Amino acid sequence: MMKESGRKQLWIALSNFYLDTELQNYQYLHIADVCKEIQCSFEEAKEIDRTEVFPVLYKNLLSVAGVWDGFDEEWLVACCSKNQGKKDQPFFKFKNYIKLLIAGGHFKENWKSFDQIVNPK
Repeated sequence: MMKESGRKQLWIALSNFYLDTELQNYQYLHIADVCKEIQCSFEEAKEIDRTEVFPVLYKNLLSVAGVWDGFDEEWLVACCSKNQGKKDQPFFKFKNYIKLLIAGGHFKENWKSFDQIVNPK
């Protein structure tokens, strides 16, 4: 089981996916490094992103002038922690499903890019 401090590190690293900037290779590699450091598989990180981080930050993807320089870490951790506790609730799952319909393309593209950079063929 992942330590809470490791999960917080992962939430903060994954929040880079939602900044209003084009991610650079080093940012993807940083996420991979955090996963390795906290012993979290990439699949587990993707699930944590989908259920704990994405629901908090997806609106930044839809904004004309979104946050580009980083999210407030205290706020982010508090919101992701709430989602961690609710992610198995049916209504939460339904709302997240709708959010993924709206902005899920970006989520998929980030993980596709992550895989291409971290696991080059």
